[in-house]
Amino acid sequence: MTRQYWRPSNLLNPVPAVMISCADENGKANVMTAAWTGTICSDPVMVSVSIRKNRYSHDIIARTGEFVINLTNERLAKVTDYVGVMTGAKIDKFNLKGDLHITAEPSKVIKAPCIAESPLCLECKVKQILELGSHDMFIAEVVSTDVDESLLDEAGRLDLAKADLIAYNHGEYFTLGKRIGKFGYSVKKASTIKREKAEKKSEHHISSQQRRDIKKKSRYK
Repeated sequence: MTRQYWRPSNLLNPVPAVMISCADENGKANVMTAAWTGTICSDPVMVSVSIRKNRYSHDIIARTGEFVINLTNERLAKVTDYVGVMTGAKIDKFNLKGDLHITAEPSKVIKAPCIAESPLCLECKVKQILELGSHDMFIAEVVSTDVDESLLDEAGRLDLAKADLIAYNHGEYFTLGKRIGKFGYSVKKASTIKREKAEKKSEHHISSQQRRDIKKKSRYK
């Protein structure tokens, strides 16, 4: 492998493509796009988002100390891009038309709204603001995780793969690719892998049998 050596650059990619919603003291809501956001602590659950000082949402979040991270999917890709290039100082982003329409939904804990069409929303309260240069980093605690029930399996477990999430990679939006493993798979015992494959095969057989039963019943209706 031959490398070139460039000046410092923001090429830590891919990153999440999320919509950040907030509301001012009078309840006027706004939403912006952010890619420089991430998890920073497990206990308490904390996240960060970096926002330029001249962004309309920056001062709202700084004053109110609240915002929501709304995860996005392929269906929301266009509006995710749009609210990132248009300013809330000139338009009401919760009053867009057609495939750009998004709905402000009351949050459980904070006053800033969630986006109803988002598959998963993280309600956040700001704990600290770090002035870094071009961006200020808002460090916040997650006070509520709001999950679309369609992402849960029969046992109530979250299947986030169903959300069809998107990512931002060097100026472009992408859907997530195929799963190539899961946490800890590199050290999993062969016996465990064999048992999990057997269980998966059994579940597939049961599902296939259920589909056949449904077809049989439909014939006699």
